[in-house]
Amino acid sequence: MAAASGIWPFRRRTRRPEAQPPEGPDTDQAAETANGRSVRILLGLASGIVILFGFHAIAGILAPSLLALVLVICAQPVRVWLERHGTPSGVATGAVALTTFALLAGFVALLIIAMAQFVGMLPQYKAQFQQLGQQFANWLSSIGISPQDLKVVTQGFDPTKLLNFFSGLLGGAFGLITFGVIVLTMLILMPADAAYTPTLLRQLEPTKPNLVYAMTGFAHSVRRYMVVTTLLGIVQGVINGIALWILGVPAALLWAILSFLCSFIPNVGYFLALVPPLVFGYLIGGWGTVIAIIVIYGIVNAVVQSVVQPKVVGNAVALSQTLTFFSVLLWAVVLGAIGAILAIPLTLLARAILVDSDPRARIWRAAIGDLRETKDLMKEESDAAKAERREAKAIARSGGAGGPQPPAGAGGADGTTGTT
Repeated sequence: MAAASGIWPFRRRTRRPEAQPPEGPDTDQAAETANGRSVRILLGLASGIVILFGFHAIAGILAPSLLALVLVICAQPVRVWLERHGTPSGVATGAVALTTFALLAGFVALLIIAMAQFVGMLPQYKAQFQQLGQQFANWLSSIGISPQDLKVVTQGFDPTKLLNFFSGLLGGAFGLITFGVIVLTMLILMPADAAYTPTLLRQLEPTKPNLVYAMTGFAHSVRRYMVVTTLLGIVQGVINGIALWILGVPAALLWAILSFLCSFIPNVGYFLALVPPLVFGYLIGGWGTVIAIIVIYGIVNAVVQSVVQPKVVGNAVALSQTLTFFSVLLWAVVLGAIGAILAIPLTLLARAILVDSDPRARIWRAAIGDLRETKDLMKEESDAAKAERREAKAIARSGGAGGPQPPAGAGGADGTTGTT
């Protein structure tokens, strides 16, 4: 009844028509021949490798800058909504900055609390870690591992090594301070520059319609993917955290945050979030707790990542599974942990620049994951094949009903076969 009356929040929103790409190349693009195509491909690959090495060299400033860019893109609808309701541009800019500040500050505060709890409880499990390491070393010794390697393995089961791992992953104290300063500064400057973006795009559209189309599509795709993944990641982290707390696993809040962060890492994030609670679950509850954690994480991940997220995100990402997995590995090597988290947005940016902005290159969208037309073609081919099989079965049944008929002229007038 509420839906019929059109009362918010039950009012159905009208879906905006999807933007169509411009027809033809840009005005300043001249037709090119296929001569030297192989040379251009090799030069393009070499240039890409050089660019990636350059990105890796400046990862300390590039990674936080890209993170701030993605956050500002996700917060841009706040500005649009405020300006649509008559809010001055300066106030809308401040609202975007405050929104990103609040989200980031809340997450950092929660992470600090969880890490403090984790550091405080680690010494309690030192003896259990050493016992677990000794059991693992005994098993390795039974299969013929050398004593030197066993010593290294046993020394690795030390809770302090976990702190070194996390500190190395986050970049140490100085790295964290530098990272925070860059992110906060960018979150002040980027919203101010973003106020000019709509006008800038309208200014470029007459001469660069394909570039405008590509950048607009990139912002829409990143915003939809990141917002949906964030909301589903929160749900996933809360469910996993509550389950771990009920099972009595130590540092359940930290593992819930880890589950949330790893939800942004396709394919491998689930396994990264699963390992630490498995270890501590085994220490406090044995194999029963381990199996329970695997079942809970598996069900939650299957429902959220494999059922809900694809339906909500739709074709906003349109990257193949292989390319998605490779992008996680590539950006993790180039930019570190932030690169793994931002692997999808960075790959979408590369696709927008290299593919979507060039009408001649859009033919490759299907090869990298945009399978809308491919699925329609496969459905048509499947329907045609089914129709052929049904027709063949109908012919076989009609032919078998009266038995096989002899060829014309094979027999005589009296019905004999004509053989002696």
